[in-house]
Amino acid sequence: MKSLGSSLLRLAALLLLSLLALQLYFAGRIALMNVLAPQSTSFERSEIWRLAVEKHEIAWSQQWVDGDGLSNQLKRAVIASEDAAFVEHSGVDWDALEKAWEKNQKAQALAEKRAARLPPTAKALPAAKIVGGSTITQQLAKNLFLSGERNLLRKGQEFLITLMLEGLLGKDRILEIYLNHVEWGEGVFGAQAAARHYFRVDAGRLSSKQAARLAVMLPAPKRFEKRPGSDYLLSRAATIEARMPAVELP
Repeated sequence: MKSLGSSLLRLAALLLLSLLALQLYFAGRIALMNVLAPQSTSFERSEIWRLAVEKHEIAWSQQWVDGDGLSNQLKRAVIASEDAAFVEHSGVDWDALEKAWEKNQKAQALAEKRAARLPPTAKALPAAKIVGGSTITQQLAKNLFLSGERNLLRKGQEFLITLMLEGLLGKDRILEIYLNHVEWGEGVFGAQAAARHYFRVDAGRLSSKQAARLAVMLPAPKRFEKRPGSDYLLSRAATIEARMPAVELP
């Protein structure tokens, strides 16, 4: 029994050291981003692999643009659309998470009620849409290092990386990296690629209307890419454009 207990302690110590080493690796990578922009993200590499496997070709557009070369209109639009409290929170917007959880609970309850009314032979209804409450920093944490899986372990690691990003980088650098690596369509990554793809202008010359339309696409870029002029997108973009003048930039 003593031998078994010692083995378990050694195993626990090894796991703890491995976890600590992983966190130090993430912290080192993030600290380096102060002076060296990341060449790619985990999400981008997974998309390259998917395109290669599914389509046997990689149609890819991405070009890094320093923060000064990004339109302030785009920065305001993305903050207004994705994370209104970006300059205020420390990485996690707990109020937004609580609201998202409440919306998801209500949507799930409604979906269950509808399913209960269906006859046994009826086709099952699609699952309730999950509403996210992630901040820009959390989205960047996930895209930089993590997979798209949804579980408590991955979410816990996302929180840790989020705190590292906020502690080791400034808000302006976080937004700069985010805008240069976020997806805006299939194989379209970063503000410069998106500005050229949709409007044939550089990222620094986007108008407020163009910036708002790009910002609204972010939750589902592949879907909106197919209908960039849809009524919903244009209506939502008008709402975001109206909010932009009040947005504080980092």
